[in-house]
Amino acid sequence: MQKDCDEMTYYARLFRMISQTKDESFRLNKAEEVKGIWKITVILSLVSMVIYGIMAFLGVGSEEISKNGLLLSSADFEASKLWFVLGRMFYGLLFAAIVIFLPSLLFYLLTGVPYKKLVVIQHTALIVVLVERLLWIPLALFAGLSWYVSPLSFGIIASYITSIPWFVYFFGAISLFQLWIIYFQANFLAKYSDVRSRFVWLNVILIHFLGWVIASVIANVDSYIISGWFG
Repeated sequence: MQKDCDEMTYYARLFRMISQTKDESFRLNKAEEVKGIWKITVILSLVSMVIYGIMAFLGVGSEEISKNGLLLSSADFEASKLWFVLGRMFYGLLFAAIVIFLPSLLFYLLTGVPYKKLVVIQHTALIVVLVERLLWIPLALFAGLSWYVSPLSFGIIASYITSIPWFVYFFGAISLFQLWIIYFQANFLAKYSDVRSRFVWLNVILIHFLGWVIASVIANVDSYIISGWFG
């Protein structure tokens, strides 16, 4: 009886869905109860805050502050860097919440798969995204590359085609990590929901497309926001 009860309960764990995707997806689909999602959500949110805080502390994305450094007093410049780090940490928290909960809601409305199970799927997606963010750090520090011209994204190809910032940002948001996430999400939803596979894939790609558009818009206005705060 205890064994049957355990088989009906899925315990969310970090990295398990990545290392044992097929088996874990099957167990998650069969489970009648999902436990541990809030613990994992809190952990990933804190990790996201730390990663974005480290990136800001190391100066990744702080070009506008550096430009205005000579115009500020030492105290004002240090204060601006502190607010920049705190702002990025808050962004990291907001980013984690959006990645975990918003697609889960959209996928729930699309397929009817239980919301908690979709949150587990988004935990995995967020882990992959955060790994990508970590790879941005050495690329920025040692190669001088911004995120949108990462060799793992299509932005570097777009930069050779055009100098239009929005266009480069858009394709810079499309990376090998993002393509894996699309495959992972669509494959799970198509296999374990009653919705037609083509419809699932189309909608998952559309949701990511809208995300890339939003990311490119935010990147395009980010420098104006920073210069307005710290200029």
